[in-house]
Amino acid sequence: MAIALSLMVLASIALVLGSIALWRRPGHRKRAVLMLVLAGIMAINVAILTVPTPDGRSLAGIAETQEAPQ
Repeated sequence: MAIALSLMVLASIALVLGSIALWRRPGHRKRAVLMLVLAGIMAINVAILTVPTPDGRSLAGIAETQEAPQ
């Protein structure tokens, strides 16, 4: 789970940097905005998984302690 969260954070950073580069090019503003929207959605997903619940546990921590059904 930690690898997936790390990749999501790195991908969202890359999307923000790519959207900045596209924003400067004429005719690519729509793509730049869509990339920013996707980066925001990924950041929200990371926050949902890592922010602790009211009982002090995060959803990522709960997922690591449970075993997958066989």
